Amino acid sequence: MPADPTPQSSRPPLSVRLRSDWLAALLRVDLIRHHTLISLVAHWGEDEAREDTIAKLDTLAEALQKPREGELDALVEAVEDAAAMDTAEVEVRLADALRLRTELDGVIEQLSRFNPARGASEIKHPSFARTRRYLKANPLPTQDRRTA
Repeated sequence: MPADPTPQSSRPPLSVRLRSDWLAALLRVDLIRHHTLISLVAHWGEDEAREDTIAKLDTLAEALQKPREGELDALVEAVEDAAAMDTAEVEVRLADALRLRTELDGVIEQLSRFNPARGASEIKHPSFARTRRYLKANPLPTQDRRTA
């Protein structure tokens, strides 16, 4: 696999990069993890709140052993409620937004290299020049939908 074509971010804790297999992008937002941990322990000094949070975390840990559909989402939500956590979002200022757009543009360029939406019509190999000219002059007939 070739080297990562996207330049290294000047601010990795808030960045977008290409996954190593070039099939997806990775968004890194360390500040969300920071806020999550702060929210989790914000009420840690209160015995009742701490015990409730620990109980919910224990329940979530048990469910991870044999998860059932939909169960994990509900248990994560219960932990968030017990810890009085806010929505996982961060503020992005203009300078960071412009930098992220540049990083994302580089990633999108690589992700779209096999974009099926572009199709074979974009194949511009010289050996197909005569075929393209012929089809332009003599378009294929349209096919009507046939029923059995």
